[in-house]
Parts: sequence; structure tokens; C-alpha cells
Amino acid sequence: MPKIDSGDTAWLLASSALVLLMTPGLAFFYGGMVRVKSVLNMIMMSFACIGIVSIMWVLFGYSLAFKGSNPLIGDLSAAGLSGTLKGVSGTTPELVFAAFQLMFAIITPALISGAIADRAKFGGWVMFATLWTAIVYFPVAHWVFYFNNGHGGWIADHLKAFDFAGGTAVHINAGAAGLACALVLGKRRGWPKEPMRPHNLPLVLLGAGLLWFGWFGFNAGSAVAANGLAGIAFMNTQVATAAAAMAWIVTEKLRDGHSTTLGVASGAVAGLVAITPACGSVTPMGAIAIGIVAGVLCALAVGLKFRFGFDDSLDVVGVHLVGGLVGTLLIGLLCSADVVGVDGLFYGGGFSQLGKQAIAAFSVLAYSFVVSYILAQIVDKTIGFRISEEDEVNGIDTSAHAESGYDLSATFGGAFNGLGAGAGAGTDRRTVDVEGGERSVKA
Repeated sequence: MPKIDSGDTAWLLASSALVLLMTPGLAFFYGGMVRVKSVLNMIMMSFACIGIVSIMWVLFGYSLAFKGSNPLIGDLSAAGLSGTLKGVSGTTPELVFAAFQLMFAIITPALISGAIADRAKFGGWVMFATLWTAIVYFPVAHWVFYFNNGHGGWIADHLKAFDFAGGTAVHINAGAAGLACALVLGKRRGWPKEPMRPHNLPLVLLGAGLLWFGWFGFNAGSAVAANGLAGIAFMNTQVATAAAAMAWIVTEKLRDGHSTTLGVASGAVAGLVAITPACGSVTPMGAIAIGIVAGVLCALAVGLKFRFGFDDSLDVVGVHLVGGLVGTLLIGLLCSADVVGVDGLFYGGGFSQLGKQAIAAFSVLAYSFVVSYILAQIVDKTIGFRISEEDEVNGIDTSAHAESGYDLSATFGGAFNGLGAGAGAGTDRRTVDVEGGERSVKA
């Protein structure tokens, strides 16, 4: 039996806690981007994923993702985490590895919620998140993350595409699902004509900061050891994120004449997304290149919803789907034999790895989109997925949760009555303002 290393175990436990912190960070990031009448619901959707997925993971999720020899799906040999209490995974207890992977499973469905902000029934969301996690996330995690000496997932052990920490399994997966859900639920009332600006940009920046901090556990923790590879992933995460944040606000400045706080926060998240699959296969210079490309392309991609008419409220498609594709595909160009043992196209390695990366990326995209669309339709046709028009106008916080994010009337009397319904009203200056959590773009 492999010997457990206390340093590796301590690092993986710390990384697990960091990744869990990312979900509240995401809740704040998304919560600040919506209108004031939706902030609690937006945060609640993320926190609900912590509860739902944690239970499912113990019951059968870990087993389906990380057991068996079928390349498409695991088995139930570890249902209830049976056999993991004394098991060993690499140089850490298996239960610690299971806890680490649980945190990935939690945040992935939470990412989807940003695409349907302001208009999804909370009960419908709970049903969708439960079904999606079981039918989409667990199998895809098996494909991408399960290595078993040639008998693991088809992407990890057979195709041998590189995805160090989840560009396909997490970000492309969630981005494709977000697009499917946005299409099923339809547009928010008044979109895109009415301005729907973020109600709390400091909250957005706080959320982005927590995501950046937690992402070191996400990426460097995926080395599953306190070693040199973790150090490479850590450095690559930092410099790619910084490059993407700067590239986004430069793009904004050239396009709109302004660099915004929402832009720098969104650029940072785009960089984090793009470097996630690549952080264990590129050099720091390659990571900077990935960050720059992601910052520019994601800043431009968030305008696609206006061009094609789909209401992706908080740009899950523009940031997570596009960013995940950028990072996954650029591995084929920029991976270095000094890091991962294989050279990409730009290092003389040919097109082979790029082809593998493309197969992995677009297979996950297609599977997630199709199944997510079907699941969203099932939820909509059974218990309903969209709130009523009246509840949408009055505010989903009060209709779904009987609460409001800010009780200003106690301090200012009646001066703020109706704040929730009216927040965001004003002139539509689309080239320099933001709409409903949407960043500055030209239509």
C-alpha cells in the first residue's frame, strides 16, 4: 500500500477548503451583478448547490465519477463512500481526495445559475441542479478526471487530452448548460431594451477576490501533492489571471472609452477559467499568453448575446464557455515538454495534441448542451422553471424567499419604498453602461 504523506494530505485538505470558499465567492460575484430585488435569490442558488451536491456526492456521486473500468461512467462500488475510510489515493487518504473533488462538483452547477438570473423558480432550480449534477456532471467528471492505468475515463485515460483542473468538466460543461437553460427560460421582461445594471459593484469585486484566492486550491491543489507541479500551477494561475484582467480593461478602453471595475473583475474570472485546464501543462510565459487571449476574446464574446438574442444574464457563456474553450484549445499550441512531457504546436509538437484537445472540448460541449436542454424542458413542463411575470416585476427575493437584501426603510423611512422594483431604471447607454449584470458592450 502506498505510504500517506502528511504534507500532501495537509495541502489537499487546505485546497479543499479553498475550493469550497469559491462557491460563496461566486455567490457574491453573481449577487452584486444582479438588480437589488434579486440579490438574495442569486446567492441562494449557489448556497443550495452546497447542500444538494454534498449529499449526492456521498450517496453515489463519488462512486460514479471515480470508480469502475467503464470509460463512460463509474459504478456504485463506493456508494455511501464505502471502502474509502481506509483507502489511499496516491499519497493521501482516499477520503481526502473525495472531499477535494466534492468541492469541484459543488461549484459547477452553481456556475450555471448566472445564465438564468432574475427569472428562475427556486424549486425549479433545485430540481434542475439535482438532475444535472447526476446526469451530466458525474459522467463528465468520470471522463475527464478519472485516471486508472488505461481503464479510466475516455478523455483522461484513452484520448489523453490534457485538462489539469476542469476547463472541460467544469467551465465548458457549465457554460454549455447555461446557454441551454437561457434558451429554455427565455428573455427577462424588458431585456434588452431596459437597462438592468448591477446593484453593488463592491460586492462583485469582493466575490472576484474570493474566487481568485480560492482558485489556487482549485488549480494548484489539482496536483494532489505539495510538489513542484503544484508550484507551476500556482504561478501560472496568478500570471494568467493578472494578464486577463489587464487585457479585458484595455479592450474596454479601446472599444468603449472606459475601463470599468466590472471589467477588471470579469477579466480576472475569465483568466482563471482559461488557465484552469492549462495550468499544469504550460510555462508561465505560456500562461500569460493564455490570459491575454482569454481577456480579449471573453470581453468581446459577452456581446454575442445581443447579436444572437439569447439572454445570458451574467455572461456565463461569454466567460465560462468561451474562456474554457480558449484554455483547453490553447494547450494544443502552448503545452511544453518541460512541464507535461508533450510539446504543443508552437514548440514543434505538431497538431496531434491540438486535435485531442478539440475532441475533448467539443464532446463535452455537445453532451452538456443537449442533455441540459432536455432537463430544463422537463423541469419547465413539470413543476415549472420560470417565475410569473408579476413575481419577476415585483422581485424574486420577496416572492420566493419573503426577504429583501437591504432594509433601507428602517433608516430612511419610506423614501426607499419600491427600490427593488425600480432599481436600474435610467438611460440606456449601452456602450458605456452595463445591463442586468451585463458588462459594457456595443450592441
